[in-house]
Amino acid sequence: MSDGKLPKLSEIPAFTEYIAQGWDSPARTPELVPGAAEAAASHRVRLGAALPGRTVVVPAGRAPVRSNTTAYEFRVDSDFYWLTGCAVEGAVVVVGDAGARLYLPAPARPGETGFFADAAHGELWVGPSPSPAEWSAALGIEVRPLADYPGPPAGALLAGPGHEESEELRQVLAELRMIKDEWEIAQLREAVDRTVEGFAAVLAEVPTAVEGPGERWLQGTFDRYARAYGNGPGYASIVGSGAHAPTLHWVRCDGPVLPDELLLLDMGVETRSHYTADITRTFPASGTFSPAQRQVHDLVERAHQAGLAQVGPGHRFTDFHHAAMEVIARGLHDWGLLPVSVDEALSDHGQHHRRYLICGIGHHLGLDVHDCAKSSREAYHGALMAPGMVLTVEPGLYFHAHDRTVPPELRGIGVRIEDDLLVTKDGAEILSSALPIDASGLERWSRDRA
Repeated sequence: MSDGKLPKLSEIPAFTEYIAQGWDSPARTPELVPGAAEAAASHRVRLGAALPGRTVVVPAGRAPVRSNTTAYEFRVDSDFYWLTGCAVEGAVVVVGDAGARLYLPAPARPGETGFFADAAHGELWVGPSPSPAEWSAALGIEVRPLADYPGPPAGALLAGPGHEESEELRQVLAELRMIKDEWEIAQLREAVDRTVEGFAAVLAEVPTAVEGPGERWLQGTFDRYARAYGNGPGYASIVGSGAHAPTLHWVRCDGPVLPDELLLLDMGVETRSHYTADITRTFPASGTFSPAQRQVHDLVERAHQAGLAQVGPGHRFTDFHHAAMEVIARGLHDWGLLPVSVDEALSDHGQHHRRYLICGIGHHLGLDVHDCAKSSREAYHGALMAPGMVLTVEPGLYFHAHDRTVPPELRGIGVRIEDDLLVTKDGAEILSSALPIDASGLERWSRDRA
């Protein structure tokens, strides 16, 4: 063209007529995780029983913008998925006494301008996409195009972006999600098993990481595994070598892997059903703990075992926290690291031992790595454990290299042990028991995979 402008394809009749022709019908059946639709139906029943006579509206959400015209990968809102078993960006579900209605963005297929012009929904851009009718058949609920969504009904409880958030609704959903059904427990078992496999893949790459590519090589190894066998990592993978290990959320992973230092790995695979594991182990990169490293690891292990023993039905959620903290405080006192007595340190007006363990040491686990976080304090920290709860126990000790209260031989040592547990009617099952807890077991496990 003489003006140098590119033609706008949607305004060229010859092109639009030609591109609308000659297409077969590809498979467009929604790819659901087996059992997801049935589980979601039971979840909606539970929600209805908790909020009789109320209507709720929960959007799936949208991927945030990363930069200019690029967005981060979409991850569905956890409450939306729990209620639908569906993970479509921009969707909205309305649940009430009359049942559920799901509104989804309609795909743009051959014959529609959006087929080639809509980068968000055109099938030339995003691939074959199910229609509302196909989604309805798969999910067992009424599904309509998002264009038909009339907005939230009067008096509805709303949650999610684009709506005025209802704290009541988020709290009710969070507390309902505390008790996992059998389908959810199966998803979490898969997440844990895949995560253990991911740990093995990472340990096999430690020699390569030591040679040069460092922490990011190991982070990338796990994230690739999680992406291949699930949605990806359930949270930013933590890989901390040496002095980076005491940094609680060391997700930069931009340092070397030092052969004579500890390697703290905090990682979890999120399955295609969006349930995630959350496991931490601390390995000696050399395959053998030094005396000082083992001293710290052994104390954390004793605290961990004390915490595990307090997980079971009828125990308060805070019981494992207090049990593990007492072991930590007594150990630090024996090492001469506390400026006060053990009793004063453990008191509400002391907490001196927390200098080396500032974080909490456990949380609910499920669709979110810190699951059920919108629950009331009474239902979370103040509640008794019950069968079907899944939680983590994760004590640690974090001696920063620049902490002058710590003797030189302990500076730069960080150790965390984290397991995922299912509360049963008789006690608790450690879902992540395939990974050793003790120092000798970790040495053997790492050597076998290096």
